[in-house]
Amino acid sequence: MSETKKRILTGDRPTGKLHLGHYVGSLVNRVRLQDEYECFFLIADLHTLTTRPEKEHILELGQNIREMMLDYLAVGIDPEKSVIYLQSAVPEVYELNLFLEMLVTVPRLSRLPSIKDMARAAHLGDAVPFGLLGYPVLQAADILLPRAHLVPVGKDNEAHVEVTREIARRFNSMYGEVFPIPEALIGEVPVLVGIDGQAKMSKSLGNAIYLSDDPKAVRRKVFQMYTDPNRIRADIPGRVEGNPVFIYHDVFNSDKGEVEDLKERYRKGRVGDVEVKEKLARALNAFLDPIRERRAYFAGQKGLVEEILYEGTLRTREEARLTMNEVKKAMGVASVWNRIRRKTEERRKKQGVQ
Repeated sequence: MSETKKRILTGDRPTGKLHLGHYVGSLVNRVRLQDEYECFFLIADLHTLTTRPEKEHILELGQNIREMMLDYLAVGIDPEKSVIYLQSAVPEVYELNLFLEMLVTVPRLSRLPSIKDMARAAHLGDAVPFGLLGYPVLQAADILLPRAHLVPVGKDNEAHVEVTREIARRFNSMYGEVFPIPEALIGEVPVLVGIDGQAKMSKSLGNAIYLSDDPKAVRRKVFQMYTDPNRIRADIPGRVEGNPVFIYHDVFNSDKGEVEDLKERYRKGRVGDVEVKEKLARALNAFLDPIRERRAYFAGQKGLVEEILYEGTLRTREEARLTMNEVKKAMGVASVWNRIRRKTEERRKKQGVQ
């Protein structure tokens, strides 16, 4: 990798397979920018503990990590161009997280609506763990450890990147210029609505179409999709704007002429939902076919996924050590220990003690 390139850092919690929302929100940008940037993509297993720290959940992580790795490789993330690594296997993450916690206040973190949303989704009520409140700080450690310049994220994580920017500015102001100030990169589709038409696509809400879904599952989910609730017959003019089926057509159907034709007829009450959904299912499966094919290939290569993650983690640990050396030097936290070590070694040398 070229040291002259700027860097990207982003990743996902290994809670299972990835879906179309992940693709449009961040994955497409990761693949697109691989040649332009030096890319670090993390499997954020530590972040899963903020809402699910139980041992039985931790034991599920191995399979979830493998599924996520397969999705990464299937969409086109190339381990020859990008580093994929396991967050918990980089000790410097914990270390930097501790330092950064000193640079942000509890009221600042408490104002983030995403923390409340995550607590609500995890059914935590008012019992929010300290780790969940500090979730954005751990994200800041992830971003700043490889000294990333750009962070491709979904719209819901944009506020977290802003916290990282604030922490980086404060660190640089207090101790000296160590970190670049990262920028968030939001996908062209900031939030993809789920098939229920009520909320963003989410595993926990059961409204997702997964990158690994087979053609029959895709078709079944498309035909469950919410459309215009006021259109009870095909001959009633329908609303295209905000209609999830047409949102998906706009994003995933490469035949733009077909999409425009469907929109025109839908507005005039000259096409039924069955035809619109049938063509969407066909378009989605055409989009997903090469992804499913690549996924099957990598799944069949015994030990390859683990080797890619192993090599990427070793590469990241090297970079993390360099960053932490700079951090400690700037902060001066290593100076006392270095003085004690030096004086002790000198004393022992004079005494002939090895």
